Order: sequence, then C-alpha cells, then structure tokens
Amino acid sequence: MLASASPRRSELLKVIGVAFRVFRSEVDESRRSSESPRAYVRRLAETKAQVAAIRFPTRSILAADTAVVIDRKILHKPGESLTNGKALLNRLSGRTHEVITGVCFLHHGQKHTMVARTRVTFRKLARGEVDAYVRGREGIDKAGGYAIQGRAGAFVERIMGSPSNVVGLPLSQTLTLLTEAGYLDAPRSP
Repeated sequence: MLASASPRRSELLKVIGVAFRVFRSEVDESRRSSESPRAYVRRLAETKAQVAAIRFPTRSILAADTAVVIDRKILHKPGESLTNGKALLNRLSGRTHEVITGVCFLHHGQKHTMVARTRVTFRKLARGEVDAYVRGREGIDKAGGYAIQGRAGAFVERIMGSPSNVVGLPLSQTLTLLTEAGYLDAPRSP
C-alpha cells in the first residue's frame, strides 16, 4: 500500500516494479517548533504510514514526505498564487538547495525508516523565464514550486545525490529499504 496520492511517487514505484494500491493519508503537516527539516520529513512519513496502517492493519505500507530546503527554511508548495511561485523560484535562482525525503515502510509489524538528501543547484534564472514557468502552473502542487521532471529540469545546473529523490522518492534507497525489510528478494550475485 502506498500512503501517498502523489502521481510522481506512483510512477517511480512502477519503474522499479513494485506492486501497490494507493491510499491518501491525510495528516497535519505543520512543522513543530525547533524541528529540523530531516526530523520533519521523517515524522510525516511515519505518521502517514501509521494512518494507513490503522485502515489497513494487515498490509505492508510505504509512505514518504519530501521537503525543499534552503537557508534551513522549508519551501512549501506555492499553490495557486503566482506571487508565491515567483518568490520560491527567485529564492532558488543561482543557488544550491536541498531536497530531503523521509521514507517509512511498515512490514510485518516492523517500522523501517530512512531519510535521503539531494543537493540541487539552479543556474541564475531570468525574470522572464521565472514568470513564464509560473504562468505554466507546472509547479503549483510541488514542494519548492518546481518539477525537475518537467520544464524546470532546464533550471538545474548540478545534482549531487538521487535525482529521483527530487521527484519525490529516492528509488535506490527505497529499493534497499524494501529489500532489507524482507519485502523484496535481495539480488543474487552471478
């Protein structure tokens, strides 16, 4: 069971051949005072998994939460506000930020968690391209206001870490987590 309505996470899980059903876990995503971004995404992933486990107690549950972080501040989704979208992209322009994803997997009564971090550097963006990108509405429901798998991929100068993490699920680390939990068979050497 995938405790996320994110179509991007669904697409990524399909890429690695994991069968799943989707359950949207509704949780309070407010950040606690003095909570680090790393602790925040881990807590939200665990909470989403636990909410799904109440509804589906015999199922294995995978949940994740992603945050875009710059200057120790979490950049949330801009929503419908063009002003918010522009402000987010202008803040990221010409700078390096982090994308942090917490992943939680509940399997046979055991909780397995991990946090992945990817550093993304944007080139300096021109005002016109920021305006055009925001008007295109691609980033309205994305953390940090952009979708690396879409037109914003052209903004990226450098990535250090998992590219799929920036989309919403670190595939390599998730596959390792599922394997170590005994959900998937470990690859064998020839």
